[in-house]
Amino acid sequence: MSLRHLLPFDASDCQAQAQVLGGFALGVAPDVAVPWPCQRVRVPLLDGSGDSCLEAWQVDGAVSSGQADGLVWRRSGDMLFGVIEVDEAAMAVPDGHSRLERASAQIYRQMFTLLDQQGLPHLWRIWNYLPDIHGQEMGLERYRQFNVGRAEGFASAARSVVGRVPAACALGVRQGPLTVAFLAGASPAVPLENPRQLSAFRYPQRYGPQSPTFARAALAYPDGQEWLLVSGTASIVGHETRHAGDVRAQCHETMENLQAVVDQANGCRRSVRPFDLDGMGLRVYLRHARDLDVVREVVRERCPGAALGCVQADVCREDLLVEIEAWGVLPC
Repeated sequence: MSLRHLLPFDASDCQAQAQVLGGFALGVAPDVAVPWPCQRVRVPLLDGSGDSCLEAWQVDGAVSSGQADGLVWRRSGDMLFGVIEVDEAAMAVPDGHSRLERASAQIYRQMFTLLDQQGLPHLWRIWNYLPDIHGQEMGLERYRQFNVGRAEGFASAARSVVGRVPAACALGVRQGPLTVAFLAGASPAVPLENPRQLSAFRYPQRYGPQSPTFARAALAYPDGQEWLLVSGTASIVGHETRHAGDVRAQCHETMENLQAVVDQANGCRRSVRPFDLDGMGLRVYLRHARDLDVVREVVRERCPGAALGCVQADVCREDLLVEIEAWGVLPC
């Protein structure tokens, strides 16, 4: 069972629709109706592709689908893509907990319950988007509340929050529900860390009462392929932000971190040829639209051939101006 990522996806192609595992609708245009799990990411597009863009994971085998309690999923063989949204305002809040914390824990519990039921327990990659990521509630930043809830969801499903964890990103959007998309399989992914950075799950408590739960990247193995799924990556060395206020320098540092992760992947890859950033797909998140030209120039200097998409979103730390995620596929 093979898997490939399409940028962009043509929603009018009915035959291709039947072979989509799941994907994303990026942009600020009205929702596009598709028959597959689609995470709505309400962020402005910055690359001149219009108001919206569909991205999709396409498979070459038969699919089955389902939905329950706001979770929509589609499966093909030993792979599954799911999307779940939760309205924080509808959450009942016990004393001492925020709605976001409760919503995050609920999403992850539902996710793991589904994966166990489907016999596909291994998370490969997760995409988290939450509104007002830097807002303060109950004396704690909302991103840090999300990390608490996420870890609670992992723990309630008897999953570790250190070591063998999936690749992931967590970005802020201006409006919309808390939404999480996930890619999972029957076989475990190989988590990768960056020697230039402290593992996120080892961050000191200055970054919140619960460290983020993700690996810097993961290698996954659909039938006959090797996938490198790189988490959202920014200008962090060790555990500290570098080059505050300088988007060009932050982008260069981010590219160094991406290359370090690719190098780690190449050190343990199964494919004959190595992964190369220039042949991968990149999604760039910019805090400020005005930084687009500078960031695109830096990225194109390093990766002139990469598939590149740029959107405006809030990175998880207020002093970070750019974040980049990446994906690549090789036969093996």
